Amino acid sequence: MTEKQGKILNAALELFAEEGYGTTSTSKIAKKAGVSEGLIFRHFTNKEGLLDAISKEGESRLKVLFANIVMEADPQEVINKTFRIASEIASDNEQSHFWKLQYKLKWETERYDENKMEPVRQALTAAFKKLNYLSPEKEAELLLLLLDGLATRYFLSDNFEMGEMIDFLSSKYQG
Repeated sequence: MTEKQGKILNAALELFAEEGYGTTSTSKIAKKAGVSEGLIFRHFTNKEGLLDAISKEGESRLKVLFANIVMEADPQEVINKTFRIASEIASDNEQSHFWKLQYKLKWETERYDENKMEPVRQALTAAFKKLNYLSPEKEAELLLLLLDGLATRYFLSDNFEMGEMIDFLSSKYQG
């Protein structure tokens, strides 16, 4: 990705978050990025192309976050590392801002690909099987739903203590 493409994507992310995807024009994105509107069309075709590029960036970041979980052999550590993702995101301003924007876009555009979570779902299911949980698939799904709910609450509340809830969940899932 070129420097200008990065500027365009960052400007689009910020404006989509501030003003919404539907109301943000490509001319406004170009102005914020300091580029011509034609350059946006050359690199991304249209506004939806920008949204697709932002989604792909999210997928790339998810793969990095998930790699440590998927490669883990110890089942208890798979669960612990899954919880730590939320803590890592909450403690890093840049990461937190990026994921908050992703969540906002997910709701506004009604785009949700649950397959993105499949590697972690499989790792958690295998971990719960090894730990002899009665319904490993349901435990994995429940844990992912809880984390999604925690993330939503974290992004929508000014003073939500993510760390306390993660500690509470971790203690519940200690083997």
